Amino acid sequence: MRFLFFAELSYAYSILRPLQREIRRRGDEVAWLLLPTCPDRLDPDEKRVGSLREAIDYAPTAIFAPGNFIYYFLPGIKVKVFHGYPINKRNYEVDNHFRLRGWFDMLCTAGDSAYLPFKALSEKHPYFKVYKTGWAKMDDFFPLRSGGDGRIANPTGRDSIDSSHRPTILYGSTFTQSLTSAYVMPDVIEKIAKEKDWDWLLTLHPKLNDPELLERYHRLADEHDNITFKSSVTVEDMLSTDAMLCDSSSIILEYMMLQKPVVTYRNSQPGDHLINIIEPDKVVGALEKALTRPPELMEAIDRLTAYHEAFRDGHNCRRILDAVDDFIANHQGRLAPKPKNFSRKLIQRWQCLTNHNHEK
Repeated sequence: MRFLFFAELSYAYSILRPLQREIRRRGDEVAWLLLPTCPDRLDPDEKRVGSLREAIDYAPTAIFAPGNFIYYFLPGIKVKVFHGYPINKRNYEVDNHFRLRGWFDMLCTAGDSAYLPFKALSEKHPYFKVYKTGWAKMDDFFPLRSGGDGRIANPTGRDSIDSSHRPTILYGSTFTQSLTSAYVMPDVIEKIAKEKDWDWLLTLHPKLNDPELLERYHRLADEHDNITFKSSVTVEDMLSTDAMLCDSSSIILEYMMLQKPVVTYRNSQPGDHLINIIEPDKVVGALEKALTRPPELMEAIDRLTAYHEAFRDGHNCRRILDAVDDFIANHQGRLAPKPKNFSRKLIQRWQCLTNHNHEK
């Protein structure tokens, strides 16, 4: 079989590469279609299609997309594998995560938090199928430590941070202007970096495209030996840190999957799984508390992550490909027609002309 990856933003790499490994393990072929908005970070052994014409000629069995849309005119089963968990960070009455756009044939959900609502929607709008497979990205997270279910009983090897250990704090932020802490935290982090014997690893959401703000964070890393800035972080980066400082970004859940504590600044959905603060001068105290790993906090984290991620065995990508096989065998060509979407299709065609007019 041939498969195609539809990569819109840089987060696609960490989501789709575990799936690529499983595709190759099965002896099948996969290629990447990078949109102009996605930086080119392909390795020499990763196949690319250089244009929309090449993507069409490639004739994939299925196309996997982590984002909310996909080019409807490309051949193959359209499979949504998601770019995060449903946390409703904007506090919408109806979570935008569950908005149906009519582009996909299949949705591969991570856990009950997404599967149950989408399953109900598919019964009302039977033009797509929903599978509970686990999130592809999590195959790089589990299994990481002992335990048949892949869970990490103690990812740092200690119950709390003692005086002999130099903690490392991960900072991440959402791009949503009304929710991001990115404009507040440079001064806060710099002050703490000068006063506390801590290391910092900083990252920002790829959609947070403010050159002056990015320069502030790069300058922090240049001027302080205990601060590092990375355009994107890996699971290894997360494992190397002890606690996270964030706001309402979906990266919070990824971090908590490692059974690690998170301090949030003005989180839009606070709960007992977070240490949430509303004043910048409370950051230090909140992080000090997080580093002790309070039992009630860690228990709340465990409950929440189990609701969002159904599987912790490192085989989510196997289930995704098995779901594609099931769709082909039992549902392809048998579902209700997708919405006509005439206006959206015209807009998408126009976007293609604009974004891909450099292609030959």
